[in-house]
Amino acid sequence: MTVSSSTECVIVKYEGRIATVMLNRPAVLNALDEATLKELLYKLKEVAGSAVDVVVLCGNGRGFSAGGDIKSMLSSSDESKFLPIMNTISELVVTLYTMPKLVISAIHGPTAGLGLSLALAADYVIADTSSVIAMNFIGIALIPDGGGHFFLQNRVGTTAAKRIIWEGKRMTADEALKAGVVDEVVAQDFPKAVREKAEAWLQKPIKAMVQTKQILCEGNKQSLLQVLELEKEGQFRMRATADHKEGIAAFLEKRIPVFQGK
Repeated sequence: MTVSSSTECVIVKYEGRIATVMLNRPAVLNALDEATLKELLYKLKEVAGSAVDVVVLCGNGRGFSAGGDIKSMLSSSDESKFLPIMNTISELVVTLYTMPKLVISAIHGPTAGLGLSLALAADYVIADTSSVIAMNFIGIALIPDGGGHFFLQNRVGTTAAKRIIWEGKRMTADEALKAGVVDEVVAQDFPKAVREKAEAWLQKPIKAMVQTKQILCEGNKQSLLQVLELEKEGQFRMRATADHKEGIAAFLEKRIPVFQGK
């Protein structure tokens, strides 16, 4: 039996022991605005308390998520919203990372910025060959948030994490696999491959797997919380820089930014 549960921007589908959580803003490549972040947090908490054993996080339309919704950010001049939004992001990431289920991120198309941070919070990242993957905050003179520093460092090491963050370049799925950013790349019938991965896990002793996950998460949770706090403080400072203002202007004007290190 299939049961669906949805908000305006997030769809959850329950099928037996599997729950699929889908970002649902396809017109904007599932860009993450305040409403979507809150709805995703609400739905992840719902799933965490459900009877399923495996959760699949994915995006509707042409991509997983293009990252934070820059246009939404620019439409509001209310700086008092910054800290509450960052707190929501932190709670969302911790909820996803510590979920007492096995979590698969199934990514395709654009998977960037905060969208990539969320994807990396899962236990396993499987990518369609269409994936275009980037930790691209540097393009507007910002730093990764959503635990991006933590997840990249854990996956690829400190030196490679710095390179990926500082370059901010787009990676193909195969490049991301070679770098250690994703765990698997699928060339054909992506939905079937994701389903097979979830069902393969269901044939294993899930309780033992989740127990291992929780032990490792508990050992690393304090480091994640510290990184989230440092990202929040650092992002607040970066938003006030001249380089960030130039990055935003260049984004709106569709030109290459000219940064001056200020």
